Amino acid sequence: MSSPTLSVFERAQNIIVEQLGVDVKEITKETAFKDLAADSLDTVELVMALEEEFGIDIPDEDVDDVEKVQQVIEIIERKISEGVK
Repeated sequence: MSSPTLSVFERAQNIIVEQLGVDVKEITKETAFKDLAADSLDTVELVMALEEEFGIDIPDEDVDDVEKVQQVIEIIERKISEGVK
């Protein structure tokens, strides 16, 4: 579905836009999820969509303290690199 030429950030950005119904211009690496009015159900659905997009598993404890998009990007990149071993 997504192009492999897109960066992790761009792919995650597209998922966030789709899941939360926000404008792509609102999503930067420094964007806080609280500023996007994401509730706990939104967060769960977002994590599930990111897991599907990237083919990874993101444990709940990894996202418990996540506040900004950059933190999600770092988790995704770490999970992808762990899977490449």
